[in-house]
Amino acid sequence: MMSNNIKREEILKMLRKKRAMQRRMRMIRNSRPRFLRYLSWRFWKFGRHEYWRKPKGNDNKMRFQLKGYPPVVKIGYGSPEEIRYLHPSGLRPVIISNAKELELLDPKKHIIYVASAVGLRKRIEIVRVAQEKGFRIANAGVV
Repeated sequence: MMSNNIKREEILKMLRKKRAMQRRMRMIRNSRPRFLRYLSWRFWKFGRHEYWRKPKGNDNKMRFQLKGYPPVVKIGYGSPEEIRYLHPSGLRPVIISNAKELELLDPKKHIIYVASAVGLRKRIEIVRVAQEKGFRIANAGVV
C-alpha cells in the first residue's frame, strides 16, 4: 500500500513539472513580439509574407531601432535552454527512418517524426512498431 502512494506521488510530481514547463513555453512564445519585415505594413507585396528579413539599408529606421518601428530580431529573444527545440507537447522531436532507431528512444521523452524519404511500406511498419511501444507520432496523418 505504501509503495503505491510513493509511485503515485512521483507520477504526480512528474506531471506537475511537465505542466509547469508547458505553461512556461506557452508564456514565452506568447510574450515574444511578432517580427515584421520592414514596410510590410505599407506594401501588400511585403505584408502577405509573414517572414522576417533583416533590414540592411543605410538609412533604414528599423535597423537603427528607432522609436515607433517594430523590434528587430536579437539574441535576447531566444528561448531558455531547457525548453529550446522542444515540441509544444514538451517532448523532444526525433526523425526516424527505420524501426530499429526506436529501440534507443523513450516514449516518455521523445516524439517521432517519420522521415520524408521513407517509402510507404517501411512507413507503415515504423508507425505500427511505434504505436506498439507507445510513442506519439507527429506526422502520422501521412500514412
